[in-house]
Amino acid sequence: MKIIVISRPDFFEGETLIVEKLFECGLERLHLRKPHCEEKALEDWIKDISEAYRRRIVLHDHFGLASQYSLGGVHLNSRNPLPPSRVHGMTISRSCHSIEELKAYKGQCDYLFLSPIYDSISKEGYGSAFSRQTLDMAASEGIIDYKTYALGGVSIEHIEELKSIGFGGAAVLGALWQSDRPEEYLKRLLEE
Repeated sequence: MKIIVISRPDFFEGETLIVEKLFECGLERLHLRKPHCEEKALEDWIKDISEAYRRRIVLHDHFGLASQYSLGGVHLNSRNPLPPSRVHGMTISRSCHSIEELKAYKGQCDYLFLSPIYDSISKEGYGSAFSRQTLDMAASEGIIDYKTYALGGVSIEHIEELKSIGFGGAAVLGALWQSDRPEEYLKRLLEE
């Protein structure tokens, strides 16, 4: 199962060093999500990452930086619902919060997040929105497939269930960033 890590929404000391360690451990895709940051702060963060890893980064905001720094892609969401005009060679992904949304955007994106699958670890009061039966039905209809990543409360304990449903991957945030050693947590996730 493919694993995507989503950054914490805040900046913190040593963050880019930890992210580089995650890349060294085998992380193929990091979603850089800092929803309330200034473009300059995001640009400074990107500059701290080795050029060798920048193609593995997907931006949720300030899409112009994706082309400028040869990043891997852009992620569409309620704040930024339309892709930039220049996305050649970059992936386009999107957040979806219903099976209907997933079905509507599936043909327009390289991959999609469906959330919240489980009760969120990082967002208090953000509970699971889907029953197992709903997820199984969507998978049997081909709506959930290799292009669909589970998001929301995902931890190591959920990986086997997500595989059995038919998700192509999982996006993790809270479980990884709240662990004492994010790089060790990622290694365990990648081994599942």
